[in-house]
Amino acid sequence: MLYPGALKKLVEVLCRFPGIGPKTAQRLAFFLLGQSREEVVAIARAMVEAKDRLSFCKDCGSLAETDQCAYCNDYQRDRSLLCIVQEPRDVLVLEQTGRYRGLYHVLHGALSPLDGIGPEELKLDQLVERIKKLGVQEVIIATNPNVEGDATAGYLARLFSPLSIRVTRIAFGLPVGGDIEYADELTLSRALDGRREM
Repeated sequence: MLYPGALKKLVEVLCRFPGIGPKTAQRLAFFLLGQSREEVVAIARAMVEAKDRLSFCKDCGSLAETDQCAYCNDYQRDRSLLCIVQEPRDVLVLEQTGRYRGLYHVLHGALSPLDGIGPEELKLDQLVERIKKLGVQEVIIATNPNVEGDATAGYLARLFSPLSIRVTRIAFGLPVGGDIEYADELTLSRALDGRREM
């Protein structure tokens, strides 16, 4: 198809988003073209503002607008519980269940030797120090139920065994090969409730 140059560029840019193929990108492009200039500018501003204002919490690695995220800064949360997730978006999904009131730790990935991601890249030494400093009694491992997530969970369980803490993994009400961010609240609630010792 012969698109005008500006439309072609817009579709190409939208295709960079995860899960957006050419057809969806084309639909989004036509949606944006149907909006007022003010609406499109507001969308663009929101994207730039999020990029400029958001960073990662110095303690847990979750998204924050200051040095420390809202979860680490909330002293009503149970500091004896630490839930380890792969990505910041996983924190938001788990929070939507309303079932977890402990702290989080975001790995920003999973062990994957083929991709050059080992324990050093995930800063696991800092994680162990944080667990000791907080006096954590239970670690809940909520990595994705796929090869990398399972390998990471197994490695973490072995890493934490000398710490004399309870190490659990969320139950597998989640589809194998799927990502936590795509699970609904009920499935995640059941997975949290059904966590098991490792």
